[in-house]
Amino acid sequence: MLLLLQTSPLIFSLFAGIIGLVVGSFLNVVIHRLPKMMEREWHKQCAELSGKAPEDSPKYNLLVPRSACPLCGHAITAAENIPVLSYLFQRGKCTGCGAAISPRYPLVEATSCILSAYAAWNFGFGFAGLAAIVFIWALIALAFIDFDTQLLPDDITLPLLWLGLLLNLNGTFTSLPNAVIGAMVGYLSLWSVYWAFKLTTGKEGMGFGDFKLLAAIGAWLGWTLLPLVILLSSLVGAVVGISLIIFTKRGRNIPIPFGPYLAGGGLIALFWGQTLTQNYLQLLAP
Repeated sequence: MLLLLQTSPLIFSLFAGIIGLVVGSFLNVVIHRLPKMMEREWHKQCAELSGKAPEDSPKYNLLVPRSACPLCGHAITAAENIPVLSYLFQRGKCTGCGAAISPRYPLVEATSCILSAYAAWNFGFGFAGLAAIVFIWALIALAFIDFDTQLLPDDITLPLLWLGLLLNLNGTFTSLPNAVIGAMVGYLSLWSVYWAFKLTTGKEGMGFGDFKLLAAIGAWLGWTLLPLVILLSSLVGAVVGISLIIFTKRGRNIPIPFGPYLAGGGLIALFWGQTLTQNYLQLLAP
């Protein structure tokens, strides 16, 4: 089996897509539960600091309790938890109460499947391909968590940063000096924008999680691709933000999460960053 994965890019891509589909189902759990786990921990810490005994609450983590319908409490069975297919067979409804299930769940699973398969095809069987798939899973989770809650958990961003530096000890995606500089430049660039905006307007334009996410992307891909990541994420963010204001009458004072656009820019840079940068430099050349 291992030899087949090594010698057949198609088989390896299909295998990675299936694994990505299964992991996508788990990513839905992470996206939903991790912010709630963080909130519980904050309440516990606040209670301890105020000298109060923390309230007893049922065990809640990424594995416990079992997934269930939030409306009727129907426990999700194994047959109802098959990525994408269960959603289609159930016609997007809970089998317990008939309530609509968000299409976001199969979207996350399908996105994880497609991007994992493409990463396997693009990088091939080996360390770089496996690492790229892990990078993709982390960015998917961060993008959707930030979209929902405007939080980018340290539990994901910081391990992602250190893992990027570790992988590039042997130059998996870039040289170690480029990775270290990328982490520093990624953090300090948005940190500088944050303080410039705050000193000018008295308001906070972004969260510290954005700094850490861009630092992690820089640690994985190197500092040379950070301008492309920032440009792509800023352009898409501006277009989406303006569109929301114009078409949905979204208030200008309502914050828009930047993490999903950074994650999108990081994914584009992962696959096509070098090509896009070289083509851009060629256009500028006399």
